[in-house]
Amino acid sequence: MNVQCLKCKGRNFCNRPVCPIRTKLNSQKKVNISAKQDFFGESPNVFVGKFGYPKVNVGFLSVEQYEDHDAPLKWSLENKQINEIIDLRTSLINSQFKANIKGFDDRLVEISQEVSLASKPVDVEINLNKKPSFDLNFNQDTMPHGPNVKINKIKITENTKIPLAVDKLVNDCVSATDAVSLLYKKNFDEHYLTKILSVGNLGFDKNKKLVPTRWSITAVDDIIGKKLISEIKDNSQMGYFAWFGGYLGNYYLVLSFPDVWRYELFEMLANQPQVVGVGANLSFATDYEDHGGRREYAHSTAGGYYAARIAILEKLKLLKKQGSILCLRFITDEYWAPLGVWVCRNATRKSLNSFGGGGLEFGSRELLIDYAIKLARKKFSFNLEPILRQSKLLNEVKLQKKLFEF
Repeated sequence: MNVQCLKCKGRNFCNRPVCPIRTKLNSQKKVNISAKQDFFGESPNVFVGKFGYPKVNVGFLSVEQYEDHDAPLKWSLENKQINEIIDLRTSLINSQFKANIKGFDDRLVEISQEVSLASKPVDVEINLNKKPSFDLNFNQDTMPHGPNVKINKIKITENTKIPLAVDKLVNDCVSATDAVSLLYKKNFDEHYLTKILSVGNLGFDKNKKLVPTRWSITAVDDIIGKKLISEIKDNSQMGYFAWFGGYLGNYYLVLSFPDVWRYELFEMLANQPQVVGVGANLSFATDYEDHGGRREYAHSTAGGYYAARIAILEKLKLLKKQGSILCLRFITDEYWAPLGVWVCRNATRKSLNSFGGGGLEFGSRELLIDYAIKLARKKFSFNLEPILRQSKLLNEVKLQKKLFEF
């Protein structure tokens, strides 16, 4: 995505209404003007990098005046738009230091753990080795973030408030998987759980380690997802239902079929010309799991697979149902800058609130599939039929005989 914009280097040759390059550069210029080498501010989160593993960069994400700079759930509820989110994310200075993934005797690691456990952004005083600034370049194809700069010193200037339930599990002999599941059940959201898992707060002492933020996001999504799957498998089966909606140019069409739990995700660029015919290469990414679950990482759709799955399982648990779920993601030109898999999770949640949250019911598999084909054609001028012919889930739903048929 955004290939044209990268080629035109911010000069609007692509004729898009919003230029991703210019938008990001404008946000970065503001930071370059206002950033300070020494400042008092608030730190809402810690970022753990993956390069150089097992010795990684750990960074305090901080800003002088916190205004929901790190609040994806709130952004979604308030329908924040991409340019607003870029402005917020770009303002977060990433004050970095190097740490071994097992280096818990490091004072900076101890402070990072305290920041991650706090229930609200922590007041901090920071001294950096130089004034933060962006190099103004056109390499703008990654998630927006503030400039990276080496930290000299950091001091927490308040008593941090750590939720009692969290503090107890941090000091208990409980596996990280069990801790995440227990805290999710107590209504701690996945964003907070990712923070505390990433900085090595959870698990048996011998197993605790720093986990790169990107990995911990998917780990939390997968842990919660597996727990929810175990809870819905005894539920009665859904009928034929459809939900449709989205957020920030990511649209999800979720189809349920009356059967045991299965899940399949297709991701497609809705704005690309389609080549349809014998031997045509269809442009999509897909991953699938049967009733027994996945045996390996979802390499094709990556973190988006687990993020959308959580939203779907939350809905099934609420409805006290199970079903075979075909999830179709349409990525449009409206999504002009990558922001992370939280967009997938919350776009799916928004779609599952369509039609009053209960979904649109159909009398048969054929009617449901016909609806999906017509919706894709009307909304995106997209021919969905070749994609559906690739679906493992649809083939199983169609061919697998039920006990009452024998």
